[in-house]
Parts: sequence; structure tokens; C-alpha cells
Amino acid sequence: MSRLRQATRDDTAEIWRVRYAVTENTLTPGRIGDAELHAHLEVFGRGWVVELEPEPNLKIAGFAIGDARDGHIWAMFVDPAMHGQGYGRQLHDVMVDWLFAQGHRRLDLGTQPGSRAEAFYRRAGWRPTGDALDAHGDRLFELRIEDWKPHA
Repeated sequence: MSRLRQATRDDTAEIWRVRYAVTENTLTPGRIGDAELHAHLEVFGRGWVVELEPEPNLKIAGFAIGDARDGHIWAMFVDPAMHGQGYGRQLHDVMVDWLFAQGHRRLDLGTQPGSRAEAFYRRAGWRPTGDALDAHGDRLFELRIEDWKPHA
């Protein structure tokens, strides 16, 4: 059983566990710290987790964090052992709905070309902004409010 809820700083250890478990779009440990994560959860935007039950051994299947300042998808990752169960789409949809509710008409993100994430975002309606890659080697995508169709 699972529960989608807003992320808090109490989720920090589990968020990092999931983030470092992924095999695509990897992150060098230490490049982003707890302070930056907490700022994105509490100041710049909002995050969500899919919490796995039963208690008390709660773990998260994945997380998503959106930046309310500019409509940027700061992070969205699902534990590789949990792929294919719909958790990514749940996280994606709640984050996208929230960011559009903040008044943004266009959202953006970057992801590794040819990755599962790229295929996921394309299926969810995101479109590449061009062929060029950013400084991190990511392909840039956008989602416009008029193209948004939440998953049924």
C-alpha cells in the first residue's frame, strides 16, 4: 500500500537514498547538500513523496520537487526497484498541477538524453525545446499549460 503526501525535511535521508539509487541521471554525492534540498522543499517550492506502508517501517518509493519561482522541475526520481508501478506518474501529476496552480503557463526540466526519464516525460506530454544540450549534458523540455492533460 502507498500514500502520496507532501515531503518534509524529515524525508531527507530517504530522498537521498532514492536519489543515489538511480542508475540514470546520476548525481555525484555531495554536489547538492541538505540545505539546498530543504530550501527547495520549504522556500523555493514544494516536494512530494510516495510513502510505502505499513508503519512503522515507512520508506518512500520516490519523490518529486518543483520550483515555484520559475516552474522548473528540480527533481523527480523513483527507486529503481519500484519502477513500473505508477509512482512516477502520481508524483509527476501532483507536481505539475501544483506548479500550474502557482500561475505558471510553462514548465521546464532537463534530463539525460535517451534515458527512461526522457521517454517518461515525452509520454506525459513534454516537448524538447531544441536539439542542444545544457551545460550538464541534459536535453531540455517544456510543458505548456494548454498541452497539459493529467493522467486519467
